[in-house]
Amino acid sequence: MIKIINSKATEQTLKEAAEDLEGYIKVVVDVSKEILAAGGERHVDGEQLLIKEGSKQQDLWGGGLDLETNEIDFDSMINIRPAQNNPSREVLDPQIRTKMQKLIRKLLR
Repeated sequence: MIKIINSKATEQTLKEAAEDLEGYIKVVVDVSKEILAAGGERHVDGEQLLIKEGSKQQDLWGGGLDLETNEIDFDSMINIRPAQNNPSREVLDPQIRTKMQKLIRKLLR
């Protein structure tokens, strides 16, 4: 179940977001609006949900949170953007990674 989160998530919200992948939450972060979509099986679904809510695609970056280890990753197909100097599935820009990490920690932990 994909949830748009703009304030600290409750334990119930985290549990629901983690249902699809058993303890791992796919996350799409809007680094401009400082909100995120959490949950689902594919980042593109969270990306599309945020775009419908008014986010701009160039501000959306995918990653994930492992609830067991508390590790954050920055890997997603939606991150492949040669036009934004990101030819990789990994978010390469350290500033974007830092923004993502801070927001994921703030809203999901």
